[in-house]
Amino acid sequence: MNASLGRPASVMPVTGDHALPESGDESVEAALVAGAANGDVPGPHLPEPPDIPEQSRSRLFWALKDIGEGLRLWRLAVSLGWLDIRLQFRGSRVGPLWLTLGTAVMIGSMGVLYSRLFHIVLKDYLPYLSISMILWQIGIAGVTQEACNCFISAASSIRATRLPFSLQALRVLVRNSVVFGYNIIVPVAVYAVFGLLPGPVALLAIPGLAIWAMNAFAFCLLFGSVAARYRDIPPIVASVVQVAFYITPIIWSGRQLGAKGWWLILNPFYALLEIVRQPLTGDMPSLLIWGVAIGLSVLLWLSGLFVFSRSRAQLAFWI
Repeated sequence: MNASLGRPASVMPVTGDHALPESGDESVEAALVAGAANGDVPGPHLPEPPDIPEQSRSRLFWALKDIGEGLRLWRLAVSLGWLDIRLQFRGSRVGPLWLTLGTAVMIGSMGVLYSRLFHIVLKDYLPYLSISMILWQIGIAGVTQEACNCFISAASSIRATRLPFSLQALRVLVRNSVVFGYNIIVPVAVYAVFGLLPGPVALLAIPGLAIWAMNAFAFCLLFGSVAARYRDIPPIVASVVQVAFYITPIIWSGRQLGAKGWWLILNPFYALLEIVRQPLTGDMPSLLIWGVAIGLSVLLWLSGLFVFSRSRAQLAFWI
């Protein structure tokens, strides 16, 4: 069982807002280019070539400009992300609801098994397991691994038309947000069945999710750029995430370690997971957890911006 992934790999086509041809991914790519050219989809603002060569300007300036252009095209990113989900389940009668059904079967099976192994009451364990697995699979592991293929999987559209590279990062973010929306139904149903309500403290998960969204964008800029140059990065990241799954309290609780769990704060995934999970389970994250999570996020943002600014000019050639 690949514990870090909970769904099949997504198909990566692109399209506009008009009717789509059914002749394959290449036709869909052409539809996007035609749509952007005709104004059906908001295209990027492409200024006239500057008098000063790009090489003589700050790399950071062009990286920030690329990100700004990508944010202006957020509607296109939403269309592309949603299209990825549609094409993944094209021809299926149930459609994206398979994401929910598959997660429900997995959570139910694991809950019954591990509650007996750990000698924990199912009512206490299943809600914890359901929210932990969804947050890990979609919010951390899934985004981290998909970030490696952010630019590689969109190679055809990057070569076909001049669009900001950061648009592909937003596309990954939107796609995973849709998947998260379908999967979060399972923990909500579990909470409802057992009559559990996290209370007003659950609202603290909102800033945590906002940090996650910015981290996902930074992951795409960082790992997407490095993986485009070095193709060994995706399997290395997948292996690290697989190991992190077992040393992070997901199927087990940190409370089981007692005083011996002091080392958990050294796990970067732990703090990032807790700023969202603890509010949803009715607990208040400590200032230490918030401080570590924010510190790691700032480091990630700076690293992503640095790597993206250094590699942006070569990305089209690497893919």
